Amino acid sequence: MQKQTVDIISALKQMDGTFATREQRVADYVNANMERISEMTIANLAEAVGVSSPTVIRFCRSLGCEGFRDFKLKLAQNLAVSLQYLGPEAAVEAAKGASAIDRILGALYATANVMRQQIDPASLEAAQARLAETRTLLVLGLGGGSTMVANEAANRFFRLGIPAVAVSDSYLMQMRAATLGPEDTLLIISNSGEARELICAAEIASGYGAKVIVISKPKTTLETLADYAITANLPEDPDIHKPTASRYAHLVLIDAIALAVAQSRADLANENLRRIRASLTAYHGQIGAQPLGD
Repeated sequence: MQKQTVDIISALKQMDGTFATREQRVADYVNANMERISEMTIANLAEAVGVSSPTVIRFCRSLGCEGFRDFKLKLAQNLAVSLQYLGPEAAVEAAKGASAIDRILGALYATANVMRQQIDPASLEAAQARLAETRTLLVLGLGGGSTMVANEAANRFFRLGIPAVAVSDSYLMQMRAATLGPEDTLLIISNSGEARELICAAEIASGYGAKVIVISKPKTTLETLADYAITANLPEDPDIHKPTASRYAHLVLIDAIALAVAQSRADLANENLRRIRASLTAYHGQIGAQPLGD
C-alpha cells in the first residue's frame, strides 16, 4: 500500500538527495519554484525541468501522491498555511530580556482592547445571568489555548457554588453533553468556532434542552448554535514565534463573567470562598493574604 504524504514540503526536505537523478532535478525545480507549480501542467513542469512527463509522475509517487494532480493539490494546501513560516519575514528582531516582556504585553493590551470594543454588553449580561442560575456547568475547549481557558473557567465557577467540569477529550465531550438537561449550561471556548467536536457537543446539549454559551469569533457555526454568543474577531500578531494573545482576551472574559456571577449570588459565593480559605489555612497553616488556591 502506497504511503500517503500530508506535508509535501517536509517530504521534499527529507527526501532531498535521495531521489533518482531525473526525479531529483524535478525536486530541485519544485523547491525553487513552489508558488508557480499550481499554475503549471505536467507538460509545463516536464519541459521546464528537461525531463519526461512519466518522470514527473514517478517523482510525485515517490512523495506518496497518486499523481501530478494530487501533488499539486497537497502542495497548494501546504503553501496556504506554510508561507508565513518559510519567507524572510519569519525572521524578526530577537526578543531578549525585558523586550520580550514588552512585546508580549503589547500584544496582550492590543488584543484585549479590540475585544473590549467588539463585545456586546447585552450578550455578556445575558450569559452572566444564565450562569448565575445554572444547576451544573460543562466547559469545553480544544487545543492548547482554549483547553487552558476552559480549565480556568471550571476553576473559577466551582468556587462560586456552581458544579463545573472542563473537558477537552472529543469523546467525553459528546458523553458529557448528553447528560445535560434544561437546568444545565454548556460553555464552549473556541478560537475558530468551527471545530466539529464542539459543534456536535453543542447540538447534543441543545437537543436535551441545555443552554449553550459560546465564546468565539462572529459568524461561525458555533455562534449559530449558541443561546448566548459572546463574540469578537481578535487579531493575531504576524510574529509567528509569539504565543497567541487571544487566550488572554478569553481569560479576561471568563474573569469578568465570574466576577458578575459571584456578585449576583454573593451569599453562596462568599460562604464557599470562606470555606476554601479555611480549608487551605488548615492545610498549609498560612493566614496572610494569598490568591484563593491558585
